[in-house]
Amino acid sequence: MGKLKCDFRVVGPVQTNCYFLSDEETKECIIVDPGAEAKSLLSYIEKNGLKVTAILLTHGHFDHILAVDSLKNAFQVPVYAAEAEKEILLDPDMNLSLQVGTSVTVEADKWLKDGEKMELLGQEVRCILTPGHTCGGMCYYFPKAGILFSGDTLFQESVGRSDFPTGSTSTLIRSIRERLFVLPKAVRVYPGHGSVTSIENEAMYNPFAAI
Repeated sequence: MGKLKCDFRVVGPVQTNCYFLSDEETKECIIVDPGAEAKSLLSYIEKNGLKVTAILLTHGHFDHILAVDSLKNAFQVPVYAAEAEKEILLDPDMNLSLQVGTSVTVEADKWLKDGEKMELLGQEVRCILTPGHTCGGMCYYFPKAGILFSGDTLFQESVGRSDFPTGSTSTLIRSIRERLFVLPKAVRVYPGHGSVTSIENEAMYNPFAAI
């Protein structure tokens, strides 16, 4: 297996980051949060000759899942999500898709538990449950590559909202401080919205770090 490359496309009405993490040698690829614009995502995959092997979901909100079924059907690959997020993924009201005029549900092929480890792209992936934005927010940490997909838990110098169903501000801050800020400082953080950051930057400059 070769070096991992992370690229992304910003999709949908609320500018969600959809990530493509791929092995530069084999072109095997996992997709994180295919939130919308399935045709555009499929075009990118075809153009770059990527071989999709899995879809990872950080949480169940509509803007992170609208293109899941299209990509899953196109590539016949498994979808991974936190077991704690199952209710939200299966309820169009809770995942807010009804609020944007559609009704979307996602049934994961693999429901993940906190602390679970798996292997993707030839590397270990650690599943870190970070409730707060939703009860089943899951971050995916690739320790060898120094990469963390944080979903809407941690942004560049900000955090996700906590006023949606199952959200909690105090729980979100505790998740960030106790589950994410303990990771190595050099870890690159790829959030659900906005710019890439690092654990070091967020520990120093995120206003929620000291709350």
